Amino acid sequence: MGTAKAKKGEINWPIAMIQREEHDGTRCYYIEKEMVRIKGENSEKSVPREDFGIVADLILQAVKSSSEDEVASPDGVEEFLDEVAIFDLEAKTEDRTDFYIAFWHPEAPLSGFSVRSRLGAMNPLLDGGRAANLKLEQSGVKFATPTVNKINALPEAPNEVAERMLLIERLGGVLKYSDVADRVFRSNLLMIDLHFPRVLTEMVRIMHLDDITRISELTEVIKQMNPLKIKDELVNKHGFYEFKVKQFLMALALGMRPAKIYTGQDSAVEGILLMDGGVGKFFAITSQRNRLWRTSCS
Repeated sequence: MGTAKAKKGEINWPIAMIQREEHDGTRCYYIEKEMVRIKGENSEKSVPREDFGIVADLILQAVKSSSEDEVASPDGVEEFLDEVAIFDLEAKTEDRTDFYIAFWHPEAPLSGFSVRSRLGAMNPLLDGGRAANLKLEQSGVKFATPTVNKINALPEAPNEVAERMLLIERLGGVLKYSDVADRVFRSNLLMIDLHFPRVLTEMVRIMHLDDITRISELTEVIKQMNPLKIKDELVNKHGFYEFKVKQFLMALALGMRPAKIYTGQDSAVEGILLMDGGVGKFFAITSQRNRLWRTSCS
């Protein structure tokens, strides 16, 4: 399917059909030798494959040549999308898939994929909002009322949270993990590890205070801090913190959401199509845990 070192033509899984959802029903795009046959619930038509390639190049060049978040649609693109019955550019599925793919044969089992692109701002794996809030408590010096008012009076800004946290620590305060705001999200995090809420909160705290945004770098800081005070052998030889963070990221990729009960079951997402500089790479992320669960010992 693809790896970080994938090369064009290295592994070839021919796509036979792509299925996606529109506001008026399901669309199936059958990839034939010269044409793409588009079948809807009440319509069917064929469009040359070459036309898809031409329009894809127009869109790619428009995105790459602009530094803005919003890019004007090149001439002819809107008309083409109407012709091929693509009206909803953003998937509205409940299972986090953007589309389904049948490899090798149109009747083959469908594999759900989500799309990520490095050409623009990537959608976060973890939905923001009140349900994803983590609580910290101030356990250092006891602030007087005027000091509390000063902290709360900081103006609203994109980095408002970081500014308040920095001010609290400059004034001698110590921020420590207290709880997860939403009980469902708390339980979801506990599915990763009974102490993972504390680990995640510490990562968020360091992100704001030290301006570290890369997951790998945050995990390395956590590893050195060892907030759970576990044995060095477990931390260094077994890679405890790296393993738990990867479990969390995999759960998010497979559908964990803050306000939805997560049971550890695999979601409909079986892979990611990563667009990087105009090259699309498929990454399979299907877990085998259900297969192992069903296997009995003899």
